[in-house]
Amino acid sequence: MKILITGSSGTIGTRLCEKLIEKGHEVIGIDWRKNKWNKQIDEKTIHMDLREKEKILEQLPKDIDLVIHLAANARVYDLVVDPSRARDNFETLFNVLEYTRQNNIKKFMFASSREVYGNSEKITHNEEEAYVKNCESPYTGSKVAGESMVHAYQQCYGINFVIFRFSNVYGMYDDSNRVIPLFIEKAKKGEDLIVYGKEKLLDFTYIDDTINGIIKCIEKFDEIKNDTFNLSYGKGNTILKVAEIIKNKINSDIKIIIKENRTGEVVKFVADISKAQNKLDYKPEINIKEGIKNSIEWFENNVKK
Repeated sequence: MKILITGSSGTIGTRLCEKLIEKGHEVIGIDWRKNKWNKQIDEKTIHMDLREKEKILEQLPKDIDLVIHLAANARVYDLVVDPSRARDNFETLFNVLEYTRQNNIKKFMFASSREVYGNSEKITHNEEEAYVKNCESPYTGSKVAGESMVHAYQQCYGINFVIFRFSNVYGMYDDSNRVIPLFIEKAKKGEDLIVYGKEKLLDFTYIDDTINGIIKCIEKFDEIKNDTFNLSYGKGNTILKVAEIIKNKINSDIKIIIKENRTGEVVKFVADISKAQNKLDYKPEINIKEGIKNSIEWFENNVKK
């Protein structure tokens, strides 16, 4: 297939491009940043700002089989501080959907988030339990609205879709301020780790498990089209436990400091992945201890700070 991937310089985008190229697909990346991890992928990437609709319509190739829209401003608290970044998420999705519609491309995939479940009395959520009233942040709003727009383009214009909801993806190609690479960096520098919420419990998903789920969606697209899947590990771990694992594996004597939860963040979430298991034969394999070990090794070999 000829596959266009937005956000191709990011963590998920880089690894997805690598794996699709290995499988013989033709990949075209879209990102406003250069890919600092993989020169081959950067050479296959068109560098542009997806907020510029006319450039998208004029400059992107027309003969695409599948569009995978990963590009987004993804740090929840950053969008609480600056909600215009949530507007950018919706605008870029709209522009990419319009590119898809105007070029008669009939296969579209959208990266959503476990944030759409919000905070509720439940911890474990299946795909039917996302509600507008549970929007906790502008980031959440951009993903809920994004999912609704993807559905609208299917019903109005016949663009078939698959939506995947990610949860705390971590691993290689990530030196950002997301919690796991941030904790690794701080622990290696001997700096204390700050945990926002002693009981905060989330479903951490290793990058290769996420990518395997996306590839299964591509391979089974015609069977599972117009559906939504949780692509997560399916078990929860507290942020405190994550901090303790990192501290122990780096063999550091730093302190772990507990603070209150921050505005806009989901406090407890575990994904019900039974639908993905049944319909996709999705089988996440990397538990949190193994995943953090892999992440630390990658960080030590690739990140110079």
